[in-house]
Amino acid sequence: MKKVTTLCSVFVFCILMIGQEPVQDIDKARHPNLAEAQRLVVEANHYIAEAQKDNRYDMKGHAEKARQLLAQVNLELKAAAQAANEAMRK
Repeated sequence: MKKVTTLCSVFVFCILMIGQEPVQDIDKARHPNLAEAQRLVVEANHYIAEAQKDNRYDMKGHAEKARQLLAQVNLELKAAAQAANEAMRK
């Protein structure tokens, strides 16, 4: 049963990742370095999307995989900021 729950969780996470665009939502005043990293992720995602258009999306899925990884990085950066916020409250 635990394996089924884990697989379902992974599946839901993957569904959420598909189509998820990185956004800038980390407070620059509280976490300037994380906010800057997030800004660069958003910028990189933009350039990859432009490259996909320029190449008529014929990149054998590699550019899209890179964009999916950037979306995951974006979520991890946000989680890091939230964890730091929680640690500061203690």
